Order: sequence, then structure tokens, then C-alpha cells
Amino acid sequence: MKARKPQGVPEATVVHYWSTALVAGLVVTGVVAVLLNILASTAEAIQGGAAEIWRVGKLIANNTVHIPLLARTNQQAAAILETADGIAAATARIGAAVTGKPEL
Repeated sequence: MKARKPQGVPEATVVHYWSTALVAGLVVTGVVAVLLNILASTAEAIQGGAAEIWRVGKLIANNTVHIPLLARTNQQAAAILETADGIAAATARIGAAVTGKPEL
């Protein structure tokens, strides 16, 4: 029995497969690069929107931080009004006493 010699693959076939693999690799690399660029630009847009939301939120917080102080301001204003009414009544009595005219 004769030993069979392994037959080699023709060089043209090897070159064809290598060329196909390299082209496919380059195409996949290009597609991945494009998708990564799209992802990066989308992430930047999202980050910009989030930064704007954060900025506006801080402005709103700065504008509303003093609202609880308005309750104390209203209490003080009510006390001032009460005192002013007393002063007005006293002034009216003094005016009536000085002029001799009755209070209104």
C-alpha cells in the first residue's frame, strides 16, 4: 500500500480567504468606529441636557429657598399692623383731646 501524500490547499484559495477575512475585519472595524462616534455624540448631548437641568434646578432652588422665611415675615407684618393700629387710635384720641372735637 502506498502512503498518500496530503494534498495542499491551492495558494489562490488561501489568498482569497485571507483577503476576505481582512476585508471583513476592516468593514467591522469601520462600522464599530461609526457606532462609537454616534454613541459618543449622543452621550455628550445627554450630558449637556443633564447639565442644563441641573443649572435650572439650582436657580429654582435659589429662588425658593426664602419661601419659609415669608411665614415669619407675615407674622412680623401682622404684629407691626396691630401696633400701627394702636398708634393710630392713640393719635386720634390725642388729636380729639387737643382740639376738643370727638373721635371719628
